[in-house]
Amino acid sequence: MFTTVLMIEKPLAPVDVEMVTTLHGEERVSFVVLLQPRGDQGVLLRALDDVALGELEDAVRESDEPEGHEALPTARMSLEHSLKALREQGAEAVGEIVDRHPLELLQSVVEQTRADEVIVLTAPHLVEEFFHRDWASRARHKVGVPVLKLFAHDG
Repeated sequence: MFTTVLMIEKPLAPVDVEMVTTLHGEERVSFVVLLQPRGDQGVLLRALDDVALGELEDAVRESDEPEGHEALPTARMSLEHSLKALREQGAEAVGEIVDRHPLELLQSVVEQTRADEVIVLTAPHLVEEFFHRDWASRARHKVGVPVLKLFAHDG
C-alpha cells in the first residue's frame, strides 16, 4: 500500500478527491490528511495573494473566515468531509487538524507513518511561492520523501 500525507487548507472538492486517489493508478493508497485552515494564514499574505491574482474585491473585504480557536469547529467538519470523500473512493484515510507548526507536524507524521510521498493541495499563494516560503517548498528540504504541489479546486 502506498502512503501519502496530504496537506490541505479547506475541504476537498470532488475533483480533488478524484485527482489524489487516481495518481497511482490501481495501487491502493492510504492518506494521512493534515488540515490547516486558511484562516491561520496571515491577513496581509491573503490580501497580497488576492491582489496578485486580480481579485481586488477579496483583498479589500474583511475576511469572513474564522481564526484561531474559532476556526476549530469548521476545520473539524472540513476534515471529516475530506476523510469521508477519500474513503468513499476506496482509500484508507485518517487525519488531524494542524494545531502546531505545520512543517514540524508534517515531518513527524512522515517519519511515524513511513510515508512514500507528501502532496500539498492548496490555493495559489503567489507571494509565499515567489519567496519559496510555501509549504511545498519548505517541506522539500525537511521530509526526505517526494513532495508534490497541486492547486486545489473550488468546491
